[in-house]
Order: sequence, then C-alpha cells, then structure tokens
Amino acid sequence: MTPRLDMSPSTADHRQGQDHYAVLGLSKYRYKATDEQIKKAHRKKVLKHHPDKKAAAGDDDNDSFFKCIQRAHEILTDPIKRRQFDSVDEAADVPPPTKKEMQKPGAFYKKWNAVFQSEARFSKKTPVPMLGNENSTKEEVEEFYDFWYNFDSWRTFEYLDEDVPDDNEGRDHKRHIEKKNANARRKRKTEDTARLRKLVDDCLGYDERIKKFRKAANADKNKRRLEREAAAKKEAEEKAKAKEEEERKKKEEEEKLKAEKEQGKKAREAAKNAAKKNKRVVKGSVKDVNYFTNGEPSAKQVDDVLDDVDKLLANVDADELVAFVAQLNIAGKDGDKVKDVFSAKTGELVRAGKLKESDLKVFK
Repeated sequence: MTPRLDMSPSTADHRQGQDHYAVLGLSKYRYKATDEQIKKAHRKKVLKHHPDKKAAAGDDDNDSFFKCIQRAHEILTDPIKRRQFDSVDEAADVPPPTKKEMQKPGAFYKKWNAVFQSEARFSKKTPVPMLGNENSTKEEVEEFYDFWYNFDSWRTFEYLDEDVPDDNEGRDHKRHIEKKNANARRKRKTEDTARLRKLVDDCLGYDERIKKFRKAANADKNKRRLEREAAAKKEAEEKAKAKEEEERKKKEEEEKLKAEKEQGKKAREAAKNAAKKNKRVVKGSVKDVNYFTNGEPSAKQVDDVLDDVDKLLANVDADELVAFVAQLNIAGKDGDKVKDVFSAKTGELVRAGKLKESDLKVFK
C-alpha cells in the first residue's frame, strides 16, 4: 500500500509514494474531495509555495515541495490517475475495531459501519448496503452479508507498478517489467480479496443479531417440532379414540344382535309354544263338543273331524290361528256355533285356494 509521508515543504518530494491529498491539505476529504475543492486547494498552495514567491522571500529551498504540489494536482485532476491513486490510498482506510472498542454500547454498529463505508468506495455496484443496527431485519442483515461476501470490487493496483522503461532500454526488459507489474497486481488483488473476506468474517463473528436470528430460528424449529409432535400425538389419540369408539360400537352391535337373536329365539319359542297351545285349544274345542255328535262318536267320526282340523291348522298362520282361537272362545261349548266357526274358516281357506272343498269331510 502507499507509504504515509510527512508532506511538509521541507521533506516532500514527487516520489510515487507521496500523499497527494495531504500535499494539497485535503487529508480529511480524500476520495470524497470534489473537483472544485481540489482546484481551490491547489491555487492556495501555489500562491503560498511558488518558487518565485519563495525566492523573493529569500527561501532557496522551495522547488522540492512545489513539485509535490504540481504532482498532486496532476494526479488528482486526471480521473484515471486519481482513481488509480484512490485505489491504493491506505490513509482513507478505516481499520476494524478491537474487542475492547466494541464493548461500549452501540460501538459495534458505529465502528463496523465506518469500516464498510470506507470499503464501499471500491464497489462496482450501488447502492451498497450498510451494516445497519440492532433493529435491522433478518432479511436486511442477510442482504448485507450476501452483498459483502460477493463483493465486486473495481480496485486496481496500477499506481504501485514499477516504472516501465522506454523502448531505448530494450524491449525485452520492458516486457519483463510489464509482466512483473501484472503479476504484482494479481497478487495484490488476491490479497485484497482475502483481506476483505476476513473483515466480513470478523464482523459476522461479532454480530449479535446473527446469534439472535439463529436462536430465533432454533426456537422456531423447536416450536415446529413440538407442534408436529403435538399434532402427531393428537392424531394418534384421535385414531385410538376412533378405534375405541369403533370397537365399542361393534361390541354394542354384536350385543344388540345377540340380544335380538336371543329375543327372536325367545319370541319364536314363545310363538311356537303359543301356536302349540292354540292348536291344542282348537283340537280341544271339537272334543269339548263331542266331535259334533250326540252320544258316543265313532272312531270314523272322530278321525273325520280331526282330519279336517289338521288341514285347517296346516293352512293358517300364527296370527290367523290366534284370531280363530278367539272366535272359538266366543263360541264356547255350543257345538253348532263351534262348527259354524270351523266351517267359516275352511270356507275362507277354500276361497283363498289354500284348501279344496272336496278334501273336507265335515266343515264344508
């Protein structure tokens, strides 16, 4: 980098390493100095240090510093040469803060912002994002570090080139010096890129916001994990509950079917018993009226009556049988009435096609 020189009139010269801004009294402005400021500063220095004025004052040692003034004016008024000088102007650099300096409240942002404001002068891209403060958002902080980790610098190092001899000193030697200068520029560029990368790394390492964002990210990650676990637990509980409910309903259904089956069995058994009882009542009703005869009935008379009774019973359902028994109960032991009830029922069955009148012997 450019060596820092004492630019007093007695020691300044026009060597490559002179601080042109210091020579013109523009140290506090440096690369920020405007063309008008440079013009005014040069005029002021010329008026004060012109060799003619110095000679008139009896000062013979005046030519050296005046050459420095002219050299500074030449460099700083030429856009290309000034840019080359600004590229290696070490005096404009702001060093990174020490750990001790960063211990003061707010010092981290103040000190590091100054560093990056200084480095921003070399950026090809504008605007250049700054470090911000403790209230900067995660997106702003990420944008800042992403920009600086991919910093596109226009910085060059031609100003530090070794002077290239003219053709009179040999073209081979000239090419050698040019090659040497090109290699030196590449090396300085690589070193500067590494230097800037380390600056960003150091800043990132001290940045409490990164820790805060990581903590928040971990908290959010843990929150999402707990939510997933809670959701999984809830889902498992709901599935278990649903399964339990399904099993309960299945058991209830099985018990219901079993009860219905049992009840049906009992009902069928009761109906069967009731039918047997009613059939006994029907058969008993003809016996009670002495099989519709006066005196002792013959075996044939008994068989004919019972044969018709069996045909009737074979063709009535349980409900019809109940109604039939009810009619017999009303008829009581009146033989004629009982016979009328039987005849009415067999006639109904004949009309329904369930019996043939020719098959009947008594109840026609």
